[in-house]
Amino acid sequence: MSIVTDHDRDRLRSAVRRGNVPTMLAVLLELTADDRWMAPRYRPTRSRGMDDNSTGGLPDEVQAEIQDALVDAVERWWALGGSSRQMMDSSEVERILNFTCGETVPPDFAPMMAEIVNGPQVKPVPGKRAERLHAIVIGAGIAGMLASFELTRAGIPHMIVEKNDDVGGSWWENRYPGAGVDTPSHLYSISSFPHNWSTHFGKRDEVQGYLEHFAEANDIRRHVRFRHEVTRAEFDEPGQSWRVTVRRPDGESEVLEAPILISAVGLLNRPKIPHLPGMESFRGRLFHSAEWPSELDDPESLRGKRVGIVGAGASAMQIGPAIADRVGSLTIFQRSPQWIAPNDDYFATIDEDVHWLMDHLPGYREWYRARLSWIFNDKVYQSLQVDPAWPEPSASINATNHGHRKFYERYLRDQLGDRTDLIEASLPDYPPFGKRMLLDNGWFAMLRKPDVTLVPHGVGAVTPSGLVDTNGVEHELDIIVMATGFHSVRVLYPMDIVGRSGRSTREIWGEHDARAYLGITVPDFPNFFIMTGPNTGLGHGGSFITILECQVRYIMDALELMRSKDLGAMECRPEVNDRYNEAVDRQHAQMVWTHPGMENWYRNPDGRVVSVLPWRINDYWAMTYKVDPADFHTEPARAESVQTLTAGGE
Repeated sequence: MSIVTDHDRDRLRSAVRRGNVPTMLAVLLELTADDRWMAPRYRPTRSRGMDDNSTGGLPDEVQAEIQDALVDAVERWWALGGSSRQMMDSSEVERILNFTCGETVPPDFAPMMAEIVNGPQVKPVPGKRAERLHAIVIGAGIAGMLASFELTRAGIPHMIVEKNDDVGGSWWENRYPGAGVDTPSHLYSISSFPHNWSTHFGKRDEVQGYLEHFAEANDIRRHVRFRHEVTRAEFDEPGQSWRVTVRRPDGESEVLEAPILISAVGLLNRPKIPHLPGMESFRGRLFHSAEWPSELDDPESLRGKRVGIVGAGASAMQIGPAIADRVGSLTIFQRSPQWIAPNDDYFATIDEDVHWLMDHLPGYREWYRARLSWIFNDKVYQSLQVDPAWPEPSASINATNHGHRKFYERYLRDQLGDRTDLIEASLPDYPPFGKRMLLDNGWFAMLRKPDVTLVPHGVGAVTPSGLVDTNGVEHELDIIVMATGFHSVRVLYPMDIVGRSGRSTREIWGEHDARAYLGITVPDFPNFFIMTGPNTGLGHGGSFITILECQVRYIMDALELMRSKDLGAMECRPEVNDRYNEAVDRQHAQMVWTHPGMENWYRNPDGRVVSVLPWRINDYWAMTYKVDPADFHTEPARAESVQTLTAGGE
């Protein structure tokens, strides 16, 4: 700690008035180890819904007591030299979280929460490079960059092959108005790379800037070949390596080779556009939301235009309110309504005093992230289990879920007021969380605008002048935005990945029935690891970056096993994969996502859930914490070696 000035002390006294009270209470308990702050008077209330409960539900005078005591504790800590935080035992983390969250956090969450509270630990870097284990990583989005970061730390040479012009993946591609995250910014962050977010829910440009900053700070671009797209990869049995065919910017093909192949292409990566009659006849602009034309970035470019949005999911919900006041008219085609949750912080900025607390109070950032992890990750999970005795066949699946339904329905009716037509069209007839819960960003207020029309039907055809809905009504439009989602159940699409037997993933899985052990590794595909693989998306909440960090830790543990044992091939056992996926299907069968009352992007055409995780995030963290060698067939490395790759962009 540098010399503490009077300005620092004044800033501390000011900043604590803007901080999250339950988080500051946790910091106070850590700094003082004084249990008097666990008296009932100071116990926060539980968070209602999905907010960070900034005041803790405590009276003003109690909040002030906590704030004043924290100032004293921090000044004492400064006086003692501002020493580094000590590692906290998981049982103590559990005890403090239970109190400051105002409810019981299950004991099995303690190890994961302790890891968050203690912050990223610096791992020892191996003394020598692992020349034999060099790798090819497909994709330079968040997953690919996390893989690159850890491969570099482990001394494993690697190349990233990226089809786009820069890093960022989906965030580089999705530039539509209103684009942003629906997970709190401080949770949707790389754990080892903190950032002072300007808003509670990061918007696209700031997220992309954050990812570019991560790439710059870790020199990731030097590993990347941009504008190179993988079309095929084939395992070479004699060489114990992968031969990867890429399409270069000049259109020519090139074959790269490496023992290790990591797919980091993302789950929501390839736009899905329905094949509608007359698609080519439209005289205006028609495009997918992920391919928003740059010439429409100018607000004036939409002025007076008749815009149609096909779809009413997450992308449509962000685009609609962002452009409603700029267009001549807005027509939204909705096949199925969505459940929408209130959140007062969606557009709220984060005060500079809070940034100061994050940077200067020991543990504030970590305790705040741990609280968000509980509120947004797994807190709702238990309410998504079907109660076989529940008498309601369609509206809800258990008593708690029915309570959620009443809460969200009451909010919907309050927002739409006397617009009974909109209420009827917007109220889902399936249980809450049957699709991923959306956060209200002004959607209901937008629907009430005079120039906005909600069409509660799908689209049947495209005409030269617009769209025909499935009721046969034609709507004249100048611009059509296809907010129709992605090929979420076609894992690794459109790449052709060929395993040891000569069969591709498409032949083994079919077009839309991917299965992988832990969503990461597949029998018949040695040394091949998938990030964002089948059944690893998040349907119940939380940050997907957490899942990616679990996956990259597991992959690096596997590579360390290969290095330490001088293995040339490591392949998941079929029986291990089968048992795991049987468990996945059994668990999904008990959850809301298999409810027959709705369609969602989680299920394939046969009704099997392919995209999302059936477990709590905490469970997946434990499952992927360490590789079990017994899960794999292994082969010693052969004498012949694969040529080391030379990575780099063009």
